[in-house]
Amino acid sequence: MALLNDVLSFFIKRRIERIEEFLRHPIETQHRIFHELIENARYTEWGLKYDYNSIDTIKDFQERVPISTYEELFPYIERVLKGEQNVLWASDIKWFSKSSGTTNSRSKFIPVSEESLEDCHYRGGKDMMTLYFHNRPDAKLYEGKGLSIGGTLHPNPYNIETQAGDISAVITKNLPAWADYIRTPPSEIALLDNWEQKMEQMIAICTPENVTSILGVPTWTVVLLENMLERSGKQNMLEIWPNFEVFVHGAVAFQPYRDLFKNKLFPSEQVTYLETYNASEGFFAIQDELSRVGEMLLMLDYGVFYEFIPMEEWDKEYPKTLTLEEIELDKNYALVISTNAGLWRYKIGDTIKFTSLDPYRIKVSGRTKHFINAFGEEVVIENADAAITEACVASNASIVDYTAGPVYMGDGSKGRHEWIIECSKKPDNEELFIKTLDGTLRKINSDYDAKRYKDMALLIPKVHFVENGTFYHWMSKRGKLGGQNKVPRLSNSREYLDDILLMVNELA
Repeated sequence: MALLNDVLSFFIKRRIERIEEFLRHPIETQHRIFHELIENARYTEWGLKYDYNSIDTIKDFQERVPISTYEELFPYIERVLKGEQNVLWASDIKWFSKSSGTTNSRSKFIPVSEESLEDCHYRGGKDMMTLYFHNRPDAKLYEGKGLSIGGTLHPNPYNIETQAGDISAVITKNLPAWADYIRTPPSEIALLDNWEQKMEQMIAICTPENVTSILGVPTWTVVLLENMLERSGKQNMLEIWPNFEVFVHGAVAFQPYRDLFKNKLFPSEQVTYLETYNASEGFFAIQDELSRVGEMLLMLDYGVFYEFIPMEEWDKEYPKTLTLEEIELDKNYALVISTNAGLWRYKIGDTIKFTSLDPYRIKVSGRTKHFINAFGEEVVIENADAAITEACVASNASIVDYTAGPVYMGDGSKGRHEWIIECSKKPDNEELFIKTLDGTLRKINSDYDAKRYKDMALLIPKVHFVENGTFYHWMSKRGKLGGQNKVPRLSNSREYLDDILLMVNELA
């Protein structure tokens, strides 16, 4: 395996030259991607409808083509799901990424083209390793195996000749046969539908392996690793995998989990944490410097053209969008993408902030529909994650997951936020935890602070510390275990709060 590590790392490291090219010419790279997308879609039904043949500039594109949500684009996607081709993209679509959707209950089916697989998702995976080896030149990653916690595939409900599933499952299914040699578990186990059965087999197969890396969502990784520790009787994962090097994480913010991973699961400085921003719609960003926690390099040559909606434009019927050369630091933007799978000016639902303009680095700040603004406080996930992290540090706690929503005013009572928090280690002092949570939110969010002033509009948050396994049982009840399914962190309604609390009371 040492020879394999030397050979693979040699070829991986050579890819840095391509990354450095778009770092030197970011605007030119994005303009090239834009023109390639327009050229490839000129004679699709969508391209003919909006006369792509006469689009010469980005301004033409922005004036002619509407910004679309999934619901607005779905009539076209539905036709592709049913087997029509050349509707949104020129090449045939044989795969669909089924996104769980954390802000509405309906699944989304995202077309996955050959180009998006090769030039976006696979290139992102290779560049992820390129940047890791660039930061850790002496890494021994390929002397062991990489553990991937992925999702499942099912026949497309509209056309059984094609398949749909989590993007991780689509990627796994299309990997070359030799890839199973450097990964675990085998693809037939990784693609199992039943999460409990998959976890049992992963524990049996992966525990004795020499695992050096994990790629997965923190939530489900914690569930798997804690079950491994319980079965093995070991104190931490390095007693099981002494050569473990890196956890590559995405989908949810890692900061609230960092203490759990660094102090309990992998208590050693030998372990690196690398963040990525990939979704059903594409692979967008990778942490390029390990010292820049939470910041990721925006990948500009993956067949994705980016636009950005300033926060003040979010609710407008025809919002103004900015291109890369127009954005500013530390402002919230809703992300809009046009892709090599036929998503055109698609509002993905995520919000980002730029932390650097040379190179272009971002951090994910939340969701356009995933916030609490019941009282004008505009609390986004970035705020909640920061407050949770500070509260854990102050009270010596570690969290597994959380969700929060409003308690509305009524009958003379004031409003407040209500939180449900599951901890792997509960706070030494719950009152201190709550005060720190509230105080941090007040410090970092002036709108929240104004509503909390002398309890005039909002009271101090109400917090329920629930037993281990609560969110797992709730997600199981909803049929959303494993894969890219995520606990909804914030909601402007009480839908999730009330459902979880009802379940907790029924189990009590």
